[in-house]
Amino acid sequence: MIIAIAGKGGVGKSAVSSLIIKHLVENKKTPILAVDADPNSNLGYYLGIECKSAISDLRENEFKKNPSGVSKVDWIDLKIQESICETGKGFDLLVMGKPEGPGCYCAVNNLLRDFLKKINRQYAFVVIDNEAGMEHLSRRTNNEVDVLFIVAEPTAISFLAAENVKKTAETMSIKIKKKYLLVNKLHKEHKNQHKLDGLETIGNVKYNEKFFNDFENKKNIFNIDNQEIKKDIEDIMSKAGIL
Repeated sequence: MIIAIAGKGGVGKSAVSSLIIKHLVENKKTPILAVDADPNSNLGYYLGIECKSAISDLRENEFKKNPSGVSKVDWIDLKIQESICETGKGFDLLVMGKPEGPGCYCAVNNLLRDFLKKINRQYAFVVIDNEAGMEHLSRRTNNEVDVLFIVAEPTAISFLAAENVKKTAETMSIKIKKKYLLVNKLHKEHKNQHKLDGLETIGNVKYNEKFFNDFENKKNIFNIDNQEIKKDIEDIMSKAGIL
């Protein structure tokens, strides 16, 4: 199952992604491939993993390094495999990195798309933390996305951005089976009535100052125990038909 998380910067996509991954690990729905497709690459921080390699490091010169007797396709597959950070904790992490720039090679993207299609089959779940535009998802994924969570804060500008993400998702070439609005950082004073036309609100993750302070104090999601937020995620995953 492929789960994607998208939304404008600052709404808490990486925090929500890490909460979903933790939920899956605790329910033994492993192995999981966590994909950090946001150029800011924060997911590893939330998961407590420092991944020093990224897909964006692959450039045209990688095609020139394949040893004798090893095809270019097999060589690139090997280099991409080396980019996956194995944690031994029920999930692995793959960092996409910055968008392409000088020195890139379009064929690397094509091979990457084929590789991801193969590697996905090795995992029970793939959780993709996207940037708002979801370029990585549209350019590099052949598979259908089972569930897309569009994350927004309970503010007008955040909901406008969520609407734009929804429109982007609807124009993508890949099929998204289910998509939902997920409201993050919901304060007690906010009314629990947030809607976007044509998009079901799957649930809310309440704002909890201690939860966010724990991240600021360099704790990772597996060292944070917040029962209220845990219950919010459990309800969301259940309503989405994931667990």
